[in-house]
Parts: sequence; C-alpha cells; structure tokens
Amino acid sequence: MTLEGGCDCRAVRYRMESAPLFVHCCHCRWCQRETGASFALNALIESERLTTLAERPELVDTPSQSGMGQKIARCRNCRIALWSHYAGAGPILSFVRVGTLDVPDELPPDIHIFTASKQPWVVIPPGMRAVPEYYDREKYWPAASLERRRAFLPRLEAYQAELKRGRS
Repeated sequence: MTLEGGCDCRAVRYRMESAPLFVHCCHCRWCQRETGASFALNALIESERLTTLAERPELVDTPSQSGMGQKIARCRNCRIALWSHYAGAGPILSFVRVGTLDVPDELPPDIHIFTASKQPWVVIPPGMRAVPEYYDREKYWPAASLERRRAFLPRLEAYQAELKRGRS
C-alpha cells in the first residue's frame, strides 16, 4: 500500500511507502486548538517510510501539551501542516495529517482517543474503538504494527535516552 499527498499549492508532495502503523482520531483540546477543528486525524508511520517527492517542508517548532514540544512539517508557501514529529519519538516517527492525502478516505481511524474532551456533538460510530484518554498499544495495535515497532524500538530508545540526558 502506498498513498500520496501534499499541500494545497502542491509545492510539497509526499508518499507513504506502506500502510501506517495505526491511525488516531484525537479529540484532545490541544489538537482541537492546534487544528481549529474538532479533532485531528493522524496516521502514525516510520519516518523512513515517508518519502518527500517535491520540495521539503519546513519543520516548525511548536508547543505541545506534554511540554516537550513538537515539530510540524509545513509547506513554506501555503503553510499547510502535513505531519508532526512529537518529542517522545522525534524524527523516528511521523504523524501524517490524513486530510493532506490525495485520497484521505483510504485511512479511516483505527481508534478515537481523548474522547473525554471531545466535542459533545461529535458522535463516534457504534462499534468503533474509543478510549477516554490514551490507550495500551499492546491491546489495540495489530500484530504486524507491533512487529514493525520492535524493529525501530532500539533507535527510539536511544533517541529517548538522549532526550533525558539533554534535560539533566
């Protein structure tokens, strides 16, 4: 599975070289404020599986609820947010904004998270996985995604150790 997307002015184009690990529909107030919408729909994928096809986006340092910040990849021209790198995973993982895909219908959410703060008029379909805050990855991720995570886990742990050393 490969999916392509990009910004409004088409200066930045990208390709997801495989299916994502998991797709979150996040209803936290931080995502609501950051996007100006009722939720954020993000496809989590290894950054090495995300190929830039045209101009590279600008990485903009942005505050986050964790206090550790995030880098949002934005088009330098039209300023559309294409994906994020959250501090905990840094450049190893990308959270692709599903709405920037050419065919966003291909990636419906696997789970709705932070539903305790969702807008009351947002109705989650019956049978859809939903949790009040975050979730247990081992419980919800498919086996193939957990296997992929095991492959990048040493790099992730090294990155997180470096973060801790930097804060000491």
